[in-house]
Amino acid sequence: MNKRLHIQDLGRKDYKETWNYQEQLFKEILDLKIRNRRESLDLKTPNHFLFVEHPHVYTLGKSGDMANLLVDEKILEEKGAAFYKINRGGDITYHGPGQIVGYPILDLDNFFTDIHKYLRYLEEMVILTLADYDIKAERSPGETGVWLDVGTPFARKICAMGVRASRWVTMHGFALNVNADLGYFDMMIPCGIKGKAVTSLNVELGKKEVDLEEVKQKLLKHFQVLFEIES
Repeated sequence: MNKRLHIQDLGRKDYKETWNYQEQLFKEILDLKIRNRRESLDLKTPNHFLFVEHPHVYTLGKSGDMANLLVDEKILEEKGAAFYKINRGGDITYHGPGQIVGYPILDLDNFFTDIHKYLRYLEEMVILTLADYDIKAERSPGETGVWLDVGTPFARKICAMGVRASRWVTMHGFALNVNADLGYFDMMIPCGIKGKAVTSLNVELGKKEVDLEEVKQKLLKHFQVLFEIES
């Protein structure tokens, strides 16, 4: 088992380029696992964690409904936004400037083979990070991601999640709104869930802007503890 983590911050990067890079890392781990099995080897598989900030883009998961995108291509073009159908779980989501996107590409054989637990750990990482800012975040039953004021008329989502896994190797991940332009969420039904609002950390704190690098470090710290990452 290898519990070390290779961390990369890609800065602001095109969604498709990042998706291709994820696929490359994902395939390298899968190929190594297949080789280990076929040749009775015990080569350690790597684990990656990518931070990235995307230009405006909407992505639709493999089980998603196109009807949840509320505008046509012309309006997307006017707004400078791209659109992709992708191979993660979940419905439609938005990525854009001011949002921290994290892609853990892990071999869960190095940690635990339980996708449900994996998603709960990602949620817990975000919940603990928001607690560092004195914000009480929580899970919403049956709705993956992180929310505020669950069970009230003011329920709002602050972090979306969607993952893909094959042979216990993960890709895709989470998107935490930190300084996000919430107007872009009006052009879709977020995650296909009607009647639920979306928020951002800066809005909740009443600030114009929150330090993205500080939030990344807090996320990483909690991730490393939860997954018992070795240095």
